[in-house]
Amino acid sequence: MTHSTNGQQSSARMTLGMMPIPAKALTTCVIVTLAIAMFGALGQIVVHDIITTFFSPEASGTTTHDMGGQGDGMEEPANSPSSEGRGDLFSDLTVKKEALAESFYKGEQFVWLLKWTHIHLFGMNMIFIFLGVITFMLDVGSRFRTWLIVLPFVGVLIDIVAMWLKGYVSPIFFWLHAPGGGAFGFVFVYVSLRALWEMWLKPVQQESI
Repeated sequence: MTHSTNGQQSSARMTLGMMPIPAKALTTCVIVTLAIAMFGALGQIVVHDIITTFFSPEASGTTTHDMGGQGDGMEEPANSPSSEGRGDLFSDLTVKKEALAESFYKGEQFVWLLKWTHIHLFGMNMIFIFLGVITFMLDVGSRFRTWLIVLPFVGVLIDIVAMWLKGYVSPIFFWLHAPGGGAFGFVFVYVSLRALWEMWLKPVQQESI
């Protein structure tokens, strides 16, 4: 009987609601900090990418060259987004077929993509590890927690594949950034709200002896 009770106690899993106050405070600070960073990243995407791509005058093909040279007299670089008549989502990377004919691994674009890939993986994976620990301690089913832990890692891989396809196949592959970033966004919102509720609002159930 004693052996059975000890076995049940050893198999008990620590949840967010069971943590001491200092641990809850630390977890809350991590969630709030990541949320602020998420809002900043979302604002950058909307202002720098989406508005520039779909709502700016350049998105309709109007550039300073189309206006007969009117403006401040400064000419834009030939490879700038506005000179191509497209927004940033389409023109961050362009398909350079002439570069593909040579050794593509020697090109500036290939080196930049390699650098972006490893920085993105290192940085995002560290965030996912922190979020995964919080997810592991949620008071939900094991299978659901597993999906919540895995989805952000799948999303960042989709995001990286989208960037390479965008650079070497077609700019239209930028649409793959939506499911890639959306996977992390969905998991982060759900885990954050669920974690805050479990830590500070959910009633603690007292075990019967």
